[in-house]
Amino acid sequence: MSWYILAVIPVLGLLVFVHELGHFMAAKWAGIRVEEFGMGFPPNVVSVRKRERGGWEVLWFGRGSSVVDTSSIQDPFGNASVDQSAPKPERTLYSFNLLPLGGFVRMAGESGDTVDDQGRYDEGSFAAKTASKRIIVLCAGVFMNFLLGIILFTVAYGLGEPVVSPTAMIGSVQPNSPAAAAGLRADDTVLTVNGKAVKDFSEMYTAVTNAIKADGGKNAKVPIHLTVRHPKASAPVAITVNARARPAQGEGAMGVGSKTVIMHYPLWEAPFRGIQHTFDFIRQYLTIIGKMIIGAIQPQFSGPVGIAQVTQTVAEQTPVVGWWPILSLTAALSLNLAIFNILPFPALDGGRVFLILIEILRGGKRLKPEREGLINLVGFALLLVLMVVVTVSDLMHWNG
Repeated sequence: MSWYILAVIPVLGLLVFVHELGHFMAAKWAGIRVEEFGMGFPPNVVSVRKRERGGWEVLWFGRGSSVVDTSSIQDPFGNASVDQSAPKPERTLYSFNLLPLGGFVRMAGESGDTVDDQGRYDEGSFAAKTASKRIIVLCAGVFMNFLLGIILFTVAYGLGEPVVSPTAMIGSVQPNSPAAAAGLRADDTVLTVNGKAVKDFSEMYTAVTNAIKADGGKNAKVPIHLTVRHPKASAPVAITVNARARPAQGEGAMGVGSKTVIMHYPLWEAPFRGIQHTFDFIRQYLTIIGKMIIGAIQPQFSGPVGIAQVTQTVAEQTPVVGWWPILSLTAALSLNLAIFNILPFPALDGGRVFLILIEILRGGKRLKPEREGLINLVGFALLLVLMVVVTVSDLMHWNG
């Protein structure tokens, strides 16, 4: 197994952090008390939070991780040491947990519970806020992942996009291939195939394929006459390649690969290309989802294991073609996460937004916290089962 697979940790970590940061910042804006901002899932490894009297404290392995509510502390004479009508202190716990598969922002009153018998909400709780503010908080993570996708595509275009050379330039020559035997080398440019000019690698490939088809399978090897310009050569040379009529899978008739070059764009153009690429990806993604729903294509899902495999493959290309592959993959995963989370499925952000919309249609009448909690619990259980099934499938198809 290649060490490049470890690239999945910063990739997924960035996506989760940005998503949860969106919820966190929106909650702060809405005046919601955030009890914990966690990266990964418990058990807890290390946490930090502000001290009541200034400074920060470090907590290891969950020790003292519960926030003390000083409003209920009594002095020796039986009097409350702090005014109970005063707002509860803001002491967000920032935690790093052992299982690096996600993250969370734990807000006061997320379950909709009230704080007294009269049904009054804690002013700093999620439940106490208006429907519009709650929707904004829930959608903030999706928005941040969408924004991250644009930024990463913009940076990728700014650093340069790997594209196939606009000429018929050879990028690689397989060892012991017909091309290698004929003397073709990387960075050679093919000008003609059997006397016909070719302008790019695709035209060269088509011309060679047509020549082999014209032979009709009479010979195992078909002579292909090329005019080639070597790098820094003063004049082109003629080369004959005995192309394979029936090459093994992955070898090719001549055994050559196309040349990849880095296309650079002006600094001002990169953001526009990044935005366009983002919307093109979303449109294609939604089209695929639509086709899966109507049964036009077979549903395909990937979990953390599948994503790790893809990330490993892409990270291995980075030293060769630059940052484009890993940046564009991370951008695509960020947009994927955004679209998935906004789906109106219980336990997802979109499912919770859907329940708030139902509340609005009912004239502000909320679902009972127990009922809403049950809906989200069932949704979470279904998502967990789906993740287990997908993970098992990914492991069965593991090719690392």
